[in-house]
Amino acid sequence: MKTLKRKLNILKERNIKKKINNFFDWIKGAELVELKSCNTTDDPVRPELDIEFRRSYGRKIFGVKYKKEICAIMCFGFTDDVPKTVKELDLMTKDAYLKSAHRDQNIGKIAIAYTIWSKKRGGGKLIVKEIFKMIKKSNHLTRLITLSPLTDMARNFHLKNGAVELQVNENTQNFEYKV
Repeated sequence: MKTLKRKLNILKERNIKKKINNFFDWIKGAELVELKSCNTTDDPVRPELDIEFRRSYGRKIFGVKYKKEICAIMCFGFTDDVPKTVKELDLMTKDAYLKSAHRDQNIGKIAIAYTIWSKKRGGGKLIVKEIFKMIKKSNHLTRLITLSPLTDMARNFHLKNGAVELQVNENTQNFEYKV
């Protein structure tokens, strides 16, 4: 009887491990892609920002894609300074974009992640990791900074994923991922 119970426990443990491994298998086959569009109503952080805002003046939308499905999304602007508000982000990205026309077409030195959301468990962490790799490979980007809402959820997410708190503003907070 003890042998039977022990075997059942071993089978349960194997089954649980297998389920956990299958749960995160999608991460291994996911890839970072630049998106032309996204459903802004899905954005829990800044749904008020339309596609035109997200794609103009050198701003970009990236997603983690797995089997034709977008599992996580992150939107960026490129600046030469750290914004404290979305309005400042708008002005700074326009300024960096216009300056780039007079030099080498590289827009800004700082990548500002101003919104992120995930449709699958583990997607947020994965897109941060993939974006970090992309920025490290770039020749002109020297910093990865967030323009995050003033919430514990945002704070915990970024600190847990290796960022350091840069500053707390009136309505936002900035975190920096060391490049």
